[in-house]
Amino acid sequence: MFVIIGWVLVIGSVIGSFIGVGGHLAALVQPFELLCIFGAAIGAFVVSNPTATLKKTLQSIPKAFKGGGYSKEKYLALIALLYELLQKARKEGMMALEADVDAPESSPVFQKYEHVMADHHLLDFIVDYLRMMSAGNVNALEMQDLMDEELETHHTESAVAANAIQKMADGLPAFGIVAAVMGVVHTMGSVGAAPAVLGEMIAGALVGTFLGILLAYGFIGPLADLLNAKGAAEAKPFQCVKSVLLASMNGYAPTVAVEFGRKVLFTADRPSFKELDDAVRATKMPKSAS
Repeated sequence: MFVIIGWVLVIGSVIGSFIGVGGHLAALVQPFELLCIFGAAIGAFVVSNPTATLKKTLQSIPKAFKGGGYSKEKYLALIALLYELLQKARKEGMMALEADVDAPESSPVFQKYEHVMADHHLLDFIVDYLRMMSAGNVNALEMQDLMDEELETHHTESAVAANAIQKMADGLPAFGIVAAVMGVVHTMGSVGAAPAVLGEMIAGALVGTFLGILLAYGFIGPLADLLNAKGAAEAKPFQCVKSVLLASMNGYAPTVAVEFGRKVLFTADRPSFKELDDAVRATKMPKSAS
């Protein structure tokens, strides 16, 4: 929604100022300039990226137009899930989590947190490292190195589409110049035409440069920046899980370990200490009621 609003503001500001100084809107309507710029940019995009990147880019673009992501409430639920699992392991031993991590879809603990179950990458991240912790053969430093490597891989993969779109944005001004030069060549080939006709042809040529720069910095470039920001936000739940599990491996009690996870969150989504404490206490209520 905000992407559309932003694009409308870009178009409104640029076109509105042009009309405001007496410009003729029809002069900006140059479909063949657009064909030259977009066609060349898309062609170069296809050539410069492997098939996997092309597919990821097409899959990632719709994400820019969607909201969602991890809210404070979802982070609270995620940390509450980790607390329940660690508390169970603390009381009954890590082997008590074997059934939960082997079949989370059948686990009463996991089933209470639908948004985690729906995020297959995050769910796999949690159960894989809990399974390793239950094996008891990996120390905290080795686990941290492995988590860092996996998160780095995740970050690289999530940035593929944004980087590809940014490269396309970087090339658009150049393709705008190409369109403008072709327009100038066409104009020079018609040098015997009437001045009014030549003026119209020169204006059309200059529109190519205008469109290349506008599309790069007003549309495609910001889209790449947005996808990068969304990729960074998508990595936060993994970093939260990493901090909690490593704190547990270093001997901290579950109530303290979850505080490590809270502290790594962005301030806009970070629950307060009391909110986290309330969420943790809520996980104990069913047991105390029985």
